[in-house]
Parts: sequence; C-alpha cells; structure tokens
Amino acid sequence: MSRPLKLSRRTILRGAGVAMGLPMLECMADDQAAETPPSRFGMFYFGTGMNMRQFEPEDEGPDFKLSRILQPLERHRGQFTVLSNVFLNHGGGHDGAYPFATSIARGEKQQISPDQIVAQQHGKATRYPSLQLSVERGTAFGSQALATTSWNEQGIPLAAENDPKVLFDRLFRPDSEQQKVNRAHEFRQRGSVLDLVMEQAGGMQKRMSQVDRQQLDQYFNSVREMERQLDRDVAWSDRPKPDPDLKDPKRFEKSITDKQPDFRYDTYAKLMYDLIALAFQTDSSRVVSYVVRRELSGGVYPEFGVSKGYHSLSHHGNDPRNLEELAKVDTIYMKHWAYFLDRLRSIREGDGTLLDHTVLGFSSGMGIGHSKNRLPTVLSGGERLGVRHRGHVRLSTPTPLSSLWQTMVHCCGVPTGDAFQDSPGVIDDLV
Repeated sequence: MSRPLKLSRRTILRGAGVAMGLPMLECMADDQAAETPPSRFGMFYFGTGMNMRQFEPEDEGPDFKLSRILQPLERHRGQFTVLSNVFLNHGGGHDGAYPFATSIARGEKQQISPDQIVAQQHGKATRYPSLQLSVERGTAFGSQALATTSWNEQGIPLAAENDPKVLFDRLFRPDSEQQKVNRAHEFRQRGSVLDLVMEQAGGMQKRMSQVDRQQLDQYFNSVREMERQLDRDVAWSDRPKPDPDLKDPKRFEKSITDKQPDFRYDTYAKLMYDLIALAFQTDSSRVVSYVVRRELSGGVYPEFGVSKGYHSLSHHGNDPRNLEELAKVDTIYMKHWAYFLDRLRSIREGDGTLLDHTVLGFSSGMGIGHSKNRLPTVLSGGERLGVRHRGHVRLSTPTPLSSLWQTMVHCCGVPTGDAFQDSPGVIDDLV
C-alpha cells in the first residue's frame, strides 16, 4: 500500500519552461500546522464619513443590536468590534485623508504610516512589502481628495492602484520571456544610474551649507529606499508568481475603473476585495491600504438609485430624503465589507481562518456633518492575533484614531515604542 502523499506549502510544479505554485491542499495540512501563519494588516478609508445617526448602535456589549447600516455584518457577529467616541484631531474636513493614518494635518511634514511600520517587519518575506489600493490611481498629493493613505519613512505618499486587472497581472500573471529580458536590462540600467547619482551627490555634499546637507541627506534616504526596492525586485525576479487557482480567471482580464461607461461598482468592489484576499492567501503581501471612497468626488453610482453624489448628500441639511439616501449608500458599502469578511473567513489557515490571522480597521476623516469627533470606526478579524472582540464599545474617554492603528500594529507583533502619534496607548478593551 502506498503511503499518503505529503507536500510542502511551497511546492512548485515545473515543466517545459513553466513554474506554478499550488493552492492549499489537504496533503499540506501537516506542513501548514508546523508553520505559524503570518500576521496580515489592512487599513481602509471611507471618505466623507457616514450617516452616524444610522451607523452608531444604541446599546453596547457583544449582544448589541446592529444599526441599519451595520446590519449586513450580522453574520460576522463576534468577529468585529464597533468603536464609538473616536476622533481625529485634524479631521472634520475634506482633507481628512492626510491625517487619517498619521494624525498629521495637510501641509505639514508627514511621517511613516502604520501600514508601512508593519511592512518594514512583515514585508521582508513577501514579493510586495505592501499594496496601496484606491478608487483613484496615484496619490493626488496636494489636492484635498488624497488618493492614498500610505506614507513612507520620509513622509512621501505612496501611489495607489485602482485597476483590478493591473493588480491581478502584477500579483499573478507570469512574465513572458521577453518581459524577463527587458526587466533584467532595466535592473542593470537602474543600478548604474543609482551608483552615478550617489557618487555625484556625495561629492557636492562637502561644499554645501548645513541646511542643504540636511536636504541632501533626505534625498539620500529616498535613494536608499529605491536601492532596497531594486534589490527586492532582483531577488524576486526569478521566482514564479503564485497560481491563485481561480474558478473564473476571466474576471480579471479586462480593465475596470469608474471612468468607463459600463462600470458597475458592485462588480468592481468585489474584484478589489477578492484581490486583497488572494494577495493575503498566497502570501504575495501581508499589508494593504485601500481608499474605498475618496473625498468630494464619486462615492455613489447609478445602480445605487440615489438622487445626488455622496458629498452633496453629506450636506444633508437635516432633510429626511438626504439622510435616507445617505444611509442607503452606506449600507451598500457595508454589504461589500461583509462580502470581504466572507472571503477571508472561507479560507482555512493554520488553527483558524485567514480572517483570524488578519487585522482590519476602517474609519474616515469625518463622521456626519463634517464632525471630527464621531468617526465610523470598526475593527475586524485578528482573533488569532490576540484581538478580543466586544461587539460595540463606547470608549469611556474620547480616543484618537491613532489608538486603533497602534492596537492593530501591536497585534501584528510590531513594537510601537513609548510614543505612537497622538495615541495614549493601545485600546485595552480590544486585546
């Protein structure tokens, strides 16, 4: 009698110039159990707040009654916590995406965002240290409606991607032989350019004032970061991308952005959440930030069946119709969030599910009526990372949003030091 087959999680099938990763199989169970699943971190921004009158629950505790907007999350009760009494010191305006992750106002020198703090530790083992997603490509830096909430060590915004096809190709589409040749040439060219830049800049530094030297030192830091990314690109260039084992890979063969006439948000939202789940599942990345809804523009789509844009609805003037449509739109977004949690919970991993090993936080730069003191804030997942869900927690004192980020970073096993933004510490009720 033949012995049962046992495979490593990292088994690669090779043949005729093709290399493919495998999905999780039962014969990998022992291998999986021997490894501690990695921690994952997700930070999500819902621009322009929400209708807090129909978002915030009235009662507290694990058995709280879900509000209208949160009702789609009922099937995930026990795997998320709603936090009330959360504020953002520089929030309340349409430039709230700037301080969202760092507590630093627009126009001031930014600092590293919590997702990048986690990426510094957990991103070393993955092809992509972090992924930045958004409904708008790029950064939109300088405008009110920032398209990213991720900032590197130098306080520079990290550009986001908005097209599911581009993301899928980057994560999973194998490179052609010509692409490999072109990439190898680009690596060599970029490397030589960086060497030249560093040599020239180093020679100029000796003749500069102290202020200029400080400027140049900041520039050096950016160059070093480029070098680190170059080294990572080279190291990963010959490793095959994972096979996500999709039932319908054609879903990702067409570019989808809200600039297209046949755009449907329901399709788009599910594709984006599916890609995050796949990136986590295949360990392509362990850190994600996602601007789900930008400030000022967009936020509603024809299939929503509402009369105005989200920004216009947020200036409700206590009009019942505006408030009703605002709650309707927010509920649609929560249905998609519930879909995302479904996906993560359906994937078995280690002693639990992918959701259990992933900590996710969403909030906004404002609440309702452009308030900075009543933010729609939810923590999801992370049970195997030490998160203790409490249903609805009305914090006893006003608590900065940075305390949520510090709590999530802490649950990912990353030290935060004595001071973390304007946070007084982790939220003890959650750990």
